[in-house]
Amino acid sequence: MSDTAETGQLGRIPAGRFRELGLINWILTKSAARTVGAPQMHLFATLGQHKRLFLSMMPLSALLLRGRLARADTELVILRVAHLRNSEYELQHHRKMGRRRGLDDQTQAKIFAWPDTTGGLTPRQRALLSATDEFINDRSISSEVWQQLSSHLDRRQLIEFCMLAGQYDSLAATMSALDIPLDNPR
Repeated sequence: MSDTAETGQLGRIPAGRFRELGLINWILTKSAARTVGAPQMHLFATLGQHKRLFLSMMPLSALLLRGRLARADTELVILRVAHLRNSEYELQHHRKMGRRRGLDDQTQAKIFAWPDTTGGLTPRQRALLSATDEFINDRSISSEVWQQLSSHLDRRQLIEFCMLAGQYDSLAATMSALDIPLDNPR
């Protein structure tokens, strides 16, 4: 359990307001909160306080969410990273996004149960999950798993896969270190 949940505090760095975020980041933060149906988008309201870094990060994040990988594949990787990193924040947002992209609750349960449950997953999904696990846990991908993944993805998609897994691993670590609170606490 995070310090935020235990103490009721709002993270190690309080969510920024207009003054701390500036006009552009404030608009991005409010728009993102409205999009996800939350009163506050704490991730954006925290990271947005470092204006240049936040504005530099946003195009990469957007590109990865709408890149060369199928959107269902993108969400599968993000959900697996979030599960491995115990990132409730990422899970809260991406479970909904995953459902909209074709990953129903049963498929998501299989993603979280991987590798103990393999039934009902396609060879492509299994290759993505194996590669995600190795990338996150070992900081690399074995030749065997790379070969499996390469049979489903082209070169650009392979590069994108690595960047996607790395980006969401970094976000999970950042959110944990900053103790960013959930946007929709239960």
